[in-house]
Order: sequence, then structure tokens, then C-alpha cells
Amino acid sequence: MIPFGVQAKEALMTYLDRARGIMLADVNSDILFVNCSGQPMSRQGFWKLIKSYAKKAGITADITPHTLRHSFAAHLVENGADLKSVQEMLGHSDISTTQIYAHMNHNHIREVYAKAHPRR
Repeated sequence: MIPFGVQAKEALMTYLDRARGIMLADVNSDILFVNCSGQPMSRQGFWKLIKSYAKKAGITADITPHTLRHSFAAHLVENGADLKSVQEMLGHSDISTTQIYAHMNHNHIREVYAKAHPRR
């Protein structure tokens, strides 16, 4: 199970209700995300969409699917998710791979504290 918010749910429901059926080659398919040809969306297809949306948003940094995955995990940990849950969601076989996010969170807490309590 992957947690996601109300806006993501609304966007997914809109896609399912309005777009997927139009693009789908086989109405009985269990493929969730399809391209305009009705075939399963490829990782390259997702990458192109991410690049396109980043450009439209005026983001000049290099944005990749991995950037989104990394941001997702970092935000989960930053907002109190336990590492075991994040490990499961990311599919990491070893918890040590996931622990980088705990370290990042610790650094983020230091930065927030330093801004709130500057030394003079």
C-alpha cells in the first residue's frame, strides 16, 4: 500500500473516468497507465512526461523518475514515517539502503533548528 493525498486520488479518478478508457486498446486490460496507443506506459514514457511537466512548471533542474522517488521517500521520513515502511514502499531489500533518508532527515532538522535559533 502506498499512501497518497486527496489531490492525487482526484487526479487518478479523473484519469480512470475520462482518459484511460479512450486510450486503452483492450477495455478488459488490467494495465493502469497506458500511452496514447493504448499500450502499457514505458519507463521512457514516464520520463518524457516528467520532463514535459517540469518544463511547463519552469523547473530548470534535471528532474527524473528517480528524483521523484527520492523526494517521495525523503518527504515520508521528514514527516514521521518509519524506515521499515519506507523500505517496503521503495522495495529495498536491505534497511541500510533506506537509512540514507533518516540521515537526510537529521540534517534537515539541524537546518530548521539553526534557522530558528541562530547563534550570534
